Amino acid sequence: MLMIYHDDHSNESPPMNQPLPSSLTSESLRHDWQREEVAELFALPFSDLLFRAQSVHRRYFDPNEVQVSTLLSIKTGACPEDCAYCPQSTRFDTGLSVEALMEVNQVLEQARAARRSGATRFCMGAAWRSPKDRDLPALIAMIEGVKDLGLETCMTLGMLSDTQAKTLAEAGLDYYNHNLDTSPEYYGDIITTRTYNDRLETLAHVRDAGMKVCSGGIVGMGEEQSDRVGLLQQLANLPEHPESVPINMLVRVPGTPLAEEGDLDPFEFVRTIAVARILMPASHVRLSAGREDMNDQTQALAFLAGANSIFYGEKLLTTANPGANTDLALFARLGINPEEREMSGDEDADPRFYNAMEV
Repeated sequence: MLMIYHDDHSNESPPMNQPLPSSLTSESLRHDWQREEVAELFALPFSDLLFRAQSVHRRYFDPNEVQVSTLLSIKTGACPEDCAYCPQSTRFDTGLSVEALMEVNQVLEQARAARRSGATRFCMGAAWRSPKDRDLPALIAMIEGVKDLGLETCMTLGMLSDTQAKTLAEAGLDYYNHNLDTSPEYYGDIITTRTYNDRLETLAHVRDAGMKVCSGGIVGMGEEQSDRVGLLQQLANLPEHPESVPINMLVRVPGTPLAEEGDLDPFEFVRTIAVARILMPASHVRLSAGREDMNDQTQALAFLAGANSIFYGEKLLTTANPGANTDLALFARLGINPEEREMSGDEDADPRFYNAMEV
């Protein structure tokens, strides 16, 4: 049975750094969540759920800081997979221009600009089912070049073999993104060209190679709440929680099978954020794709529910994202500060923002 903390003696909130009641927190992270427990969290009254999520959030993070990252597409389009949400699939006519893998020097030019602007992590995405061995030398050169600039590195390249994961790790790759997308039960309605187990195997290869994991999913694809329960249960019961958990709202792109999918209730999206925060309290929960269509109120509720990471810049791979000035204005209105990281090198580097699309 879920325990909700009630204070019958005072309407005042405890100080931010005061330890929370034991009924709200645990000294150890759990990896044994039962589906019924997760469903009970989703079923809580909205204010009770947000209270619990915010309380857990404050135990692990500064509630008024949000991590800011960027994502650069290093190879665009012509992906052979049939992911129903994706405009980069070669199976759908979305009008997307195909772009080959960028030259190493082009990527490093972007990375240098990122370093000058104060970025601490440089994320690179390629639309592949999996990288070919012939692509590895260029990818290794990108990783090593970005690392030489003092930046953390992150890539999303599709499925990885254990050998490929070890090769990327040895080159210095810090983070690897590979989403589970949805529940095991609904997965076959969205993707047929790779299995759920394929995704889990890639995550295992990444962990075994010593890299950090970025893994989440997409909501609003026509799934039931039980599928959102199943997705978060899968993520939370991994042997180690992902360091970053992106929660994407479906971006409906004309030409994809989900182009006409109906809107997900914004409160249900916020519930998903809140439950992710409770299940994986030490992970960064990222508001990822779909923010372009969210109003400020929805984003504010998501931050209250425990979201503490966003992608910054006007594009996420191939879809729109709120502009930098819009994000800064919202942060100012909410009293949120970008999460800063200790920098070395340029004294005037801004450790908060970098927009790869403006270079």
